[in-house]
Amino acid sequence: MENKNLILAITLSIGILLLWSILFEAPPLEESRTNNQVQESENKTNKNNSPEIDFNSFDIGDSSISSSELVSVDESLKKSKRIAIKTPSLSGSINLLGLKIDDLILEKYNETLGSELEKIRFLSPADTQSGLEVSFGWIKPEDASFDVPDSKSLWSIEDETAILTENNKLKLEWNNQTGQIFQTFISIDENYLFDVKQVLINNSSNEVIVNNNSKIIRKQSPKLSGMFILHEGPIGVLEEKLELVDYDDLKEDKEVLNFESDNGWIGITDKYWLAALIPNQNISFKSIYAYDDNQGYIAYFRSLDSYNVKPNSKIEIDSKVFAGAKEAELLDIYQEKYNIYNFDLAIDWGWFYFITKPLFYAISYFYQLFGNFGVAIIILTVITRIVFFPLANWSFISMAKMKLLQPEMTRLKELHKDDRQQQQQALMALYKKEKVNPVSGCLPILIQIPFFFAIYKMLFISIEMRHAPFYGWIQDLSVKDPTSIFNLFGLIPWDPPSFLIIGIWPILMGFTMYIQQKLNPAPPDPIQAKIFAFFPLFITILLSQFAAGLVIYWTTNNLLSILQQWIITRRTKVKTN
Repeated sequence: MENKNLILAITLSIGILLLWSILFEAPPLEESRTNNQVQESENKTNKNNSPEIDFNSFDIGDSSISSSELVSVDESLKKSKRIAIKTPSLSGSINLLGLKIDDLILEKYNETLGSELEKIRFLSPADTQSGLEVSFGWIKPEDASFDVPDSKSLWSIEDETAILTENNKLKLEWNNQTGQIFQTFISIDENYLFDVKQVLINNSSNEVIVNNNSKIIRKQSPKLSGMFILHEGPIGVLEEKLELVDYDDLKEDKEVLNFESDNGWIGITDKYWLAALIPNQNISFKSIYAYDDNQGYIAYFRSLDSYNVKPNSKIEIDSKVFAGAKEAELLDIYQEKYNIYNFDLAIDWGWFYFITKPLFYAISYFYQLFGNFGVAIIILTVITRIVFFPLANWSFISMAKMKLLQPEMTRLKELHKDDRQQQQQALMALYKKEKVNPVSGCLPILIQIPFFFAIYKMLFISIEMRHAPFYGWIQDLSVKDPTSIFNLFGLIPWDPPSFLIIGIWPILMGFTMYIQQKLNPAPPDPIQAKIFAFFPLFITILLSQFAAGLVIYWTTNNLLSILQQWIITRRTKVKTN
């Protein structure tokens, strides 16, 4: 009955998760796309009643770059004039050709564990294999007689030795020689947020009409984590809805996805890193996701309303760019300080956001308190078990009572084996007589499942777990246990293939699961018993490829469950194997 309840619990929990996604998640992309098309038809006239600009076509940069023309990052950086960036968190440069931020290194994060000199390169020029760049620009009506800067425009700066720091902003300028001067002021904080002010000075005798824009271009999709619980790729919060776009879908459909919004942001995200465009939250803007065979993946926004700049006047447009690590506390600060709508959703908190995020802050507190993320995981697991103790206690007691009735249930099934209806009536009469509910042990498990799934999700996405050591051989909680039973945990000088790396912690986790099974009577069905006998081995092999921090969590949780189950089993005097 214990195993049947477990199967039922898992089945029902999957059903709940699917129902949750249908009822409460953001609408499907197709629905969002339809809604935006309707909005687009309703808003064809801009606020200023100026001539309509064709925004379906937009400058995506040097479309002539093909895969065969790609060069190394060092070679690309030497091609153009650049202005250096140097802050405690970032280093790199701004490309004056086309005004692009396409050279950015995250100074606080190493590429691999122990490689202090090899920092994470996040942004790279478009003509490199890992090309990812951010640029700023302007749009004009097709019949306009003036030029606006594009991807081939060379911007100037008074001091070519200047460096962009948290204490020194840059003033860049481009003159079209027909009366319009374009200026861009760029500043940066000590973390990952760029402030960009685009200025147009109209010194001509004619009124000009423009829109501002910004875009992120990624040459190709990076190597993904391959986990269904995590989104990596184009992302945004538009019209108060989280929009997630898969790389594969965007590339295969070859379709331009349009969204209109009065707030929010767009970007491209990795598991731990994010490049995001944050328009002025007081203006309406149009966002575009697209794929180009030469350029790659594009996230783009432009102001929805045109700006009419009268003679001898100017306009100033503010926007922001985030390029760096998705540190939860930092994103929350930016969201609050600059009123960026749902900027915290850049981290994939998942369906159970309201559980996952508080859990993150809880484990962060324990991490700061004890200085070890693995210890923080164990403490959080213990606390959650304590919180759910009454519920789990009820579950275990209910299942224990059902086990006490197993012999009588088996007798009744055998007695009425030829009459299914009579069998069910006899069982229900037994339940009523003994005051036992057959599903009462399942319900507490179902209530706990979202919570423990949120813990799993939180640990998987936490950048704090990256390169975080535990004790002994676990030097990075974000990767799998490096030991393997197939080389006797390092005693044999042989490096087994990845799928044979089954470490000490996964084995401990499998053993605890085996003990849990032994605390329960064997299923009456011999086939079912054999299946469940192999279940710990299956889970051990499966979880051996998971991050060590997750395996430590499951092992600790199993140990606490064993302790609780053993005590309750002894109290109810249920006979075990």
